[in-house]
Amino acid sequence: MRLYRRGDDGEAVRDIQDRLAALGHNTEPDPVGSFGPGTFAAVSGFQKKRGLWTDGIVGPDTWRALVSAGFTLGSRILYHRVPMMRGDDVAELQRQLNSLGFDSGNVDGIFGPDTLRGLLEFQSNRGLAEDGLTGAEVVQELSLMARATAKPGREVVRDHQWLVNLPSSLAGQRIYVDTFCRDDAEAEATWAPGVLLSTIIQAHGAAVVLSRSSDTTPNERVRALRANRLGIDVVVSICAARDDGAGVFFFASELSSSQAGRALAELVAARLDIPHGGRAIPMLKNTRSPAVVVALDALSEPEMTAIAQGLVDLYATDWSERNGSEQPTGAD
Repeated sequence: MRLYRRGDDGEAVRDIQDRLAALGHNTEPDPVGSFGPGTFAAVSGFQKKRGLWTDGIVGPDTWRALVSAGFTLGSRILYHRVPMMRGDDVAELQRQLNSLGFDSGNVDGIFGPDTLRGLLEFQSNRGLAEDGLTGAEVVQELSLMARATAKPGREVVRDHQWLVNLPSSLAGQRIYVDTFCRDDAEAEATWAPGVLLSTIIQAHGAAVVLSRSSDTTPNERVRALRANRLGIDVVVSICAARDDGAGVFFFASELSSSQAGRALAELVAARLDIPHGGRAIPMLKNTRSPAVVVALDALSEPEMTAIAQGLVDLYATDWSERNGSEQPTGAD
């Protein structure tokens, strides 16, 4: 899709404004169908709340988030299909299934095979029709069970176990080094630092896979899905700091977050002396393995060395002594 920003007009802008208003983001004083300062402020506020890059521009990721936010659990029947269903209702289904012990994978709002498996197990356990459909009966049963239990979700337990079972060094681990390429300038600026970071990590005995070549610019979602196909252990992504400023980001949404990603983000941020926080951008949301995105003002050797050292720190830490109940609850 095209990008919508200040100065744009038309029915598409009207649709964006309507969706923002329905979610409580006022676009006044902009006229209907006109993308002015009011709509810019509303888009920016929505992006910040949803853990997206805060640039006030409606591109593919912000549009998907706007559409997803319009669904609540029970407002439609959910099921597995191609293309897969997406939405806040899917994320809420995943969260509830996970909290009840029916592993539906990461709470990413995408109804994939893991979600179908968790739903079928739930239906079987509760004596419901095992049809893989999330209709009124399933929603009601989930609600009844949710009142009787309040446990950490399966994704939280899985994350903690991943940390506890980490080897004591990087040797033999598969590390995915991702270099952002939102435009040609960023693609060029991140490439050489990404290669340098890969070299430093390889010196610790890890196997490194680069997310792209120097002459390609696949989008963020495509690069994230490639990491999944390759069975990567950890994803480390670097990008140029923009409006959000420098920081180290891990996956976090209003419904879930990555404990392992947060652990790595804290360690890398400490080495770089910059903030860390939660985001729900594709590189963090769509990767199955723990992932961080490091946004930097300077992409030079000291920064790459610090990132690699933060990764080394992750493996050198004895996570079995940490309190598994201390979970992040959402975007910082």
